[in-house]
Amino acid sequence: MGARVDLSACRGCHCLAARQRARAITRVFEEKLRPHGLRATQFSVLAALALKGPTPVRELAEFLGLERTTLTRIGALLERNGWVSAARSEDARERPFRLTGAGRRKVEGAFPAWKNAQDLVDRRLTDPVMG
Repeated sequence: MGARVDLSACRGCHCLAARQRARAITRVFEEKLRPHGLRATQFSVLAALALKGPTPVRELAEFLGLERTTLTRIGALLERNGWVSAARSEDARERPFRLTGAGRRKVEGAFPAWKNAQDLVDRRLTDPVMG
């Protein structure tokens, strides 16, 4: 058997560090949005629909960087809560989501909490003492 590979360089793995930082950032948003009954991804879907208007699942998933199946699950929950609905489409294969009035009120009501999380993360990322 050959010489053992020195794996000590893996301690500084950029992939692992990025995933750890992403989880830490997500925890900040989850904490701030929890009182509004939203998860970070749910807020992102509602905000994207508010910005884009009715959007097919495929296009919305690509825009948000989500798997279509993940977005479909999130969308089903948002639909049960009355925050999104399926919009009509000329192509029966597409199922666009659209924001409902209740969904707009939900995302607008949660916006200050999202903004607080955004500002907190911004400070942590730009302040070498906090980061």
